[in-house]
Amino acid sequence: MGIFPLFKKKHFFSAHHAKQIEEAIRMAETKTSGQIRLYVESKNPYMDPLERAKELFLQLNMHQTRHRNAVLMYIAIQHHELAIFADEGIYKEVGKEFWDHAVQIMISHFKGGNLVKGIEHCIQHIGDTLKEKFPHNNNDTNELSSDIVFGD
Repeated sequence: MGIFPLFKKKHFFSAHHAKQIEEAIRMAETKTSGQIRLYVESKNPYMDPLERAKELFLQLNMHQTRHRNAVLMYIAIQHHELAIFADEGIYKEVGKEFWDHAVQIMISHFKGGNLVKGIEHCIQHIGDTLKEKFPHNNNDTNELSSDIVFGD
C-alpha cells in the first residue's frame, strides 16, 4: 500500500510512491494553469478536516495564484481524515458536488487499501477538470511546487 510507520515525516510513503504522486501532479498541471498540492500529516491537530485544509491552504499561500485556481488535497493518515480545499476561481466553476465526488474517489480507493492509487486517481480527476475550466496557455508558469508537503 505504500504506507510506512509514521514516526518520521518522510515515511508516509516510500520514495517511489512519493515520486509517483508528485509526477501525477506535474502531469496534471501541464494541461492547465491550475495548481494542485498534497499535504499529508499523521494527525489532524485540532479541527474539522476541511477547516484544517483551509488553514494549510492559506499558510502555503495557495490563494495567491493568478487565476485563484489552486487545489489542496489534505490527508491525516492516523485520523483517517481527508479533505479537498479549492480556491474561489475553480470552486465557483464546478461547485460543492464536484469536490464531494473527488473526496469519494479517494475514499473508495482507500477502503480498498490503495492509498497511492486513490491519490493519483483524484489528482487526475481534478487535473482533467482544471484543464477544462482553466486550460494551459503559453503564458502559464508553475506557481507552486508539485512536491508533497509533509506535516508531523
